[in-house]
Amino acid sequence: MLRLGFKPDFPDKCESQVEQIRSSVNHAPKGFPDLRGLLWSSIDNDTSRDLDQIEVAEQVNGGIRVRVGVADVSASVPKGSPIDKFAAFQTTTVYTGVHNFPMLPDELSTDLTSLNENEDRAAVVIEFVVDARGQRSHPSIYEAVVRNKAQLAYSKVGAWLEEKAGPDSKVAASASLQQQLRLQNQAAQMLREHRVSNGALEFHRLEADPVVIDGEVRSIEEAPKNLATELIEDFMVAANETMAEMLRSAGRSCIRRIVRTPERWDRIVELVCRYGTQLPTEPDSGLLNAFLRKQRQLDPVHYPDLALAIIKLMGPGEYVLSRGDDPEPLGHFGLAARDYTHSTAPNRRFPDLVMQRLVKALIAKQPAPYSDNELAEIAAQCNLQERASRKVERTMQKRIAAVALSSSIGKMFRGVVTGASPKGTYVRVFDPPVEGKVVEGEKGLDVGDTVSVKLLHTNPQMAFIDFAFVKGQGHR
Repeated sequence: MLRLGFKPDFPDKCESQVEQIRSSVNHAPKGFPDLRGLLWSSIDNDTSRDLDQIEVAEQVNGGIRVRVGVADVSASVPKGSPIDKFAAFQTTTVYTGVHNFPMLPDELSTDLTSLNENEDRAAVVIEFVVDARGQRSHPSIYEAVVRNKAQLAYSKVGAWLEEKAGPDSKVAASASLQQQLRLQNQAAQMLREHRVSNGALEFHRLEADPVVIDGEVRSIEEAPKNLATELIEDFMVAANETMAEMLRSAGRSCIRRIVRTPERWDRIVELVCRYGTQLPTEPDSGLLNAFLRKQRQLDPVHYPDLALAIIKLMGPGEYVLSRGDDPEPLGHFGLAARDYTHSTAPNRRFPDLVMQRLVKALIAKQPAPYSDNELAEIAAQCNLQERASRKVERTMQKRIAAVALSSSIGKMFRGVVTGASPKGTYVRVFDPPVEGKVVEGEKGLDVGDTVSVKLLHTNPQMAFIDFAFVKGQGHR
């Protein structure tokens, strides 16, 4: 953390500010709509404590009304306060697998500004109606008082929605909650199908989820991907689009989350051609996703390596200033979205906290709290720290994986090349889904090649996982 420019510890001024917030926080401000009677719920990881959003849906004329309640962090953390200055520098919570370094003090992010179960909280509600075609209409953003009626987990809700397991105790005890979750899932699937029909990409990649018990690495497992994770993902995408659209319509500047048109589209075309499909020379996300969907059906076992290779070739997302008078703002290639931002996780991402302040100023018909120059500087800092956080997290994932793989020296693994440059060639093996460096036989390998490699060496302290490429083992 220190080497990559982070401050792992909060300054003393933040502690005194937390005490001030604790003594003055108002979880049910007067004058706000009281939505505590709705059947709000949250779905997150099994161990999540920083709950940024809750959801509720209802059948209405013309479709399904979806409300996403986002924790009102800005009411407790004023711009320019000690906690805000720390958050503006860090810009993100860093998750290392064995310890989290929060952007906001735990007393806030997991308590006072977290949408905890059975607690009254102030929230910024993003509302829209989803019709049968998956299109959004009747957008609205406002402040309200809410109460999370059920804190749920991806692993259990997803298995239940997919009819692979029975409901957990909370869902089983409430027929209304069961109906609510099914309605949310219906709306989410309609949103997803509409997004995909417009060219959004679906990757379904494998991600590592270390099992660490009492500080000891037990294993590396595949992170869950199911209907529950898709539900939240679809709602968050729709909420972020609604936020960006509303600010653009009002002529207000903001920070957008974009993915540029891929610079290495020619390499993507080359990879896809190996599977018998020809893509056009000009980037087309719709045709690319049609190929990805088809390939996932034809070869689900090897699909994740293809998806990962294309993700790497597309390049990372980034934050940019979007001026209020910009007639053609930059969009998100992967989501096929003209308007997109990050606004649903203000406890753990600074751009989301900034966006919350911007939209609350719009609601109150007040001047924007940031100038364009300030927003541009914030976007640049967020990009810098996001890259750094990825390095921290990736290095820690490799350390954890190195411990988990220490008894597998000499074993063979199948994987995909994820990086090939003068700095080195890297491969991500499929089972377990971890990444290492190819230190023998790497010449000639390129991003997207599927290979067989032998584990040569691990060093948890240095975060080294070293492989040798084994020729003649199905390389393509």
